[in-house]
Amino acid sequence: MKLGPGISFSWKRALGVTKAKRRVSRKTGIPMSRSGRRTKLGKLLGMK
Repeated sequence: MKLGPGISFSWKRALGVTKAKRRVSRKTGIPMSRSGRRTKLGKLLGMK
C-alpha cells in the first residue's frame, strides 16, 4: 500500500510475520525465501 513518496505500509511487517519468518530461518538454518532455499541447496550439491 502506497501512502506517498517514500512512505509505505506493510501488513506483514505490522503483524510481525517478517520477524517470525526471520527467527525461524535463523534457528533452523534454512532460508524461507524460494531463492535462498535454491541457493543453499545448490551449494550443498556442489553446483556453482
